[in-house]
Amino acid sequence: MSPHRPPVHSRRHHRYLRVARKRTVRALQGHLNLETVPHGIGKAIGTTLDLLPLDANLLTKQGSDRSKILNRQLAWSMAFIAGAVNAGGFLAVKTYTSHVSGTFSRFADELARGRMRLAYAALEILVCFTLGAFTAGTLINLGRRLKFRAHYALSLMIEAGLLLLFGLMGATLSHQREFFLPMTIILLSFMMGMHNSVVTSISNAEVRTTHMTGNLTDFGIELSRLVYPNVFHRRGSDPIRANRDRLKLHGLILLSFAGGGFVGAVGFRHVGYKVTVFLAAFLFILAVRPVVHELRVRWRMMGGMPDYTDARALARDLFIRGK
Repeated sequence: MSPHRPPVHSRRHHRYLRVARKRTVRALQGHLNLETVPHGIGKAIGTTLDLLPLDANLLTKQGSDRSKILNRQLAWSMAFIAGAVNAGGFLAVKTYTSHVSGTFSRFADELARGRMRLAYAALEILVCFTLGAFTAGTLINLGRRLKFRAHYALSLMIEAGLLLLFGLMGATLSHQREFFLPMTIILLSFMMGMHNSVVTSISNAEVRTTHMTGNLTDFGIELSRLVYPNVFHRRGSDPIRANRDRLKLHGLILLSFAGGGFVGAVGFRHVGYKVTVFLAAFLFILAVRPVVHELRVRWRMMGGMPDYTDARALARDLFIRGK
């Protein structure tokens, strides 16, 4: 190597600084074009309207049939509910119920210390969360078997009913104990299990809204790829590119969960248990449209509702003729 030629790592460093300087100068020299302002405002309004969870297929299409817009609508609405219930529920029952990582650790810790009552209480939360996921999964699988397209919405309607029960009877339920926990904690854990099961199933695990660990990790990974300068990559290898759709999705989930947590905490502090009535109403509005549409379709296929003399004949027409 020539004594007058800088080493390779030094040349790469200068190249990186030169690219960074050019990008910074280009960004600072940019000017605001007033002609594009109306277009930008219109695009922002259109994006906002697209994010409203009003699509008829929001809770019917599944997996690869779902568009990016549907997943974003589902993500922010369900994350908002989960964040509000998690934060408001913590003020009500003094424990978080939407994610169970900490509960698992607490169970192991209390078990190691020999404090069996606290260990059993943590275990009860885990069992209730699992039962909620099991119940929602069973309803979803049963709906698929009976060709009921609104099976996801049906699970959310049940969750809305339980959330309404929590809001109207929370103060009373907090004094009733089952095993080692108040009924409020049992109810919240069960609901969050249902909530996570529905969202995970309908999006093929692409969207998770009750715990932020995985979302924050994926957001950080995609963010690192976004800002990576691709100066040092070798020739013949593909440059590192961020998946901007995943970045937007996880960012939207994080913001919605935080916003829901703020609303839930403030609402519970000033209104109390009854703030969850509004959350239940929001879930019910999301879920009622697919259920009503499915019932109308089955009614039309049966040519109206005949006069049934027993429940068996009614079930036969609903689940067999409705196929």
